[in-house]
Amino acid sequence: MINSSSPQPPASGSEDDDVEAIVRAGPGGAVAVAGIATAVVVGLWFAFYLLVFLPRSVP
Repeated sequence: MINSSSPQPPASGSEDDDVEAIVRAGPGGAVAVAGIATAVVVGLWFAFYLLVFLPRSVP
């Protein structure tokens, strides 16, 4: 707005501390999601192999 005061910049130290804490926590959730997705894909591959390829190869 026209009459509002200009926002004060945040103290850079507290923002830097917040970023450091986030980086220190690491990508744990992303690794968990990637692991679950990989397990699902491998499980589907095994199911497809066992249910489709093996029954067709048995005389």
